[in-house]
Amino acid sequence: MKDPFRKICMVGLGYIGLPTAVIFALRNIEVIGLDIDESTVNRINRGECHIVEPGLEDALRASVGAGLLRATTVPEPAQAFLIAVPTPFLMGDNEKFPDLSYVESAARKIAPVLKRGDLVVLESTSPVGATEQMAAWLAEERPDLTFPQSHGEESDIRIAHCPERILPGHALRELVTNDRVIGGMTPACAARAREIYRMVVEGDCVETDARTAEMAKLTENSFRDVNIAFANELSIICDRLGIDVWELIRLTNRHPRVNILQPGPGVGGHCIAVDPWFIIARTPELARMMRAARDINDQKPEWVLQKIREAVAAKGEGASIACFGLTFKPNIDDLRESPAVEIVRRLTEEFPGRVKVVEPHIQVLPPALAGKAGLVPMGEAMEAEICVMLVDHAKFRDAPPPSGASQITVDTRGIWRKAELAHA
Repeated sequence: MKDPFRKICMVGLGYIGLPTAVIFALRNIEVIGLDIDESTVNRINRGECHIVEPGLEDALRASVGAGLLRATTVPEPAQAFLIAVPTPFLMGDNEKFPDLSYVESAARKIAPVLKRGDLVVLESTSPVGATEQMAAWLAEERPDLTFPQSHGEESDIRIAHCPERILPGHALRELVTNDRVIGGMTPACAARAREIYRMVVEGDCVETDARTAEMAKLTENSFRDVNIAFANELSIICDRLGIDVWELIRLTNRHPRVNILQPGPGVGGHCIAVDPWFIIARTPELARMMRAARDINDQKPEWVLQKIREAVAAKGEGASIACFGLTFKPNIDDLRESPAVEIVRRLTEEFPGRVKVVEPHIQVLPPALAGKAGLVPMGEAMEAEICVMLVDHAKFRDAPPPSGASQITVDTRGIWRKAELAHA
């Protein structure tokens, strides 16, 4: 009988790492949270949450208070190390390439405290082969230990990849209920990793190899990116043809085998806007549809900007502009890769001093907009001559649309148009 996991180390305490650490702590497992940001570590040790996630702060406070969760900047021994650090991309010549520097840093940081029998799981969304590369970095640092790439099933250290698959705003629930794909560098690695996730996951824990697990997460988000691109392209075509895309999608989706997604101002977040590039970078000559989808979604903000420019031309150069929403998706505070932020930034450059923003989930504008736009209440934003809907927050959906007779709206989410149809 293998030893049960009594102590784990969560490497990275961001949008994925912190909720994951809390979920394990709530199961009476001692958790050491490792992060490079000292202010984040201090806040967590006070039971304070540095991200917005429903229910997380109360659960964090309870976990810290019970002595089951503690954060640090210094690695400590544990039985398992779960790594959830950023995997952004680097810009090349008209291409984007995965940046594994955070994974490398995390691997080299924990290597000194590894011991025989430990498990290391990479949770970060990663290009195919990243788990093997992480294992190679660990082996470089610890030649006294054996790893799966050299000793297979007999290795001292077990290595696996288990990509996160949660929806921001529902993290605490989905970490427990969602199925997990667990890819081991060997079957023994997958089996050992499955043991730790079975301690907290109620969904299925499906074992496979590491490369398939890496590709599974990339495929999930690339599939969604392609489908969003179809909706975004459809919205542009409908605008040219004078067709209400929201009504069209509503009618088309009445077909039992059709489910068109909703268009928007682009695609953001650290998953859908990023992950397809990990596939494209490895197989650029093959990933043609994925590349086309990325181009469509990346170009949608420029189309939105052009619609706003046309509205300004119609109202006059002194027209005030109010933008509703900055986050990459509704009802969260996450601004990563948000097309709304990029649209507002461009507007502040083209129409300085005339742009206001309403974003109910943040208190301070991000650095890209600081001093360039005003963060205002929704009531004040509703008085602008040009109103631009960028994020369909529940607060916006529940409010009546702008009603000024001379106002112009640019509704990238269909909220105001659907409200008009409902009251027609």
